Amino acid sequence: MTRAEHLTFCERCTHRNMNLQQGMLCGLTNRKADFDIECADFKTDETLVRKEVAWDTDQEVQLHGLSEGHSEKLKAQQNFPVGIMAGIAAGLVGAIIWAIVTVATGYQIGYMAIGIGFIVGYAIRFMGKGIDMIFGISGAVIAILSCFLGNFLSSIGFIADYQSMGYMETLISFDYSFFMDLMIESFGFMDVLFYGFAAFEGYKLSFRKVTEVDLQELGD
Repeated sequence: MTRAEHLTFCERCTHRNMNLQQGMLCGLTNRKADFDIECADFKTDETLVRKEVAWDTDQEVQLHGLSEGHSEKLKAQQNFPVGIMAGIAAGLVGAIIWAIVTVATGYQIGYMAIGIGFIVGYAIRFMGKGIDMIFGISGAVIAILSCFLGNFLSSIGFIADYQSMGYMETLISFDYSFFMDLMIESFGFMDVLFYGFAAFEGYKLSFRKVTEVDLQELGD
């Protein structure tokens, strides 16, 4: 047998012993394995087996492959209103952070849009526990609207600095008949790209991650 073939046994044996100079050795002989077909002293390390099983059961299950029974039980755990409120709250926080960073640096950082999509999606996933399409669509819509809000709040911040006014004062006194003009003026081609990424993240991450462990807990 080759060294590689020996190691397939040694790495799973309780008698294994790692030597920094020689590599994997047998703890009984303190030498490299030299058996021909099988090792008479081989003893499976059950802790490794349990870890492999645990890793396998933690893998994500494709939602479209769920049985009707599992699907119904998961839908019973959904909470759309709470998920939406969590997504809106996350989007609002993300928009405010976007505005603060943009005004502080003087640059509009497009990657902030991706971050907003990320936090919106995860908020909806964590609180909503949804598997229906409406959760993903809502995540995408909230992410895009949050990006627009972040862009608008950034513009308000620049106006406040330019006119030496307070932020809230500027926000309240702003003539909202010019809202669309302001958004169009501050909107560029790269915004379309990053908003698209935000929508994708918001959609993809809004769905509940279902694992084999979850299905086992649900039962048949």
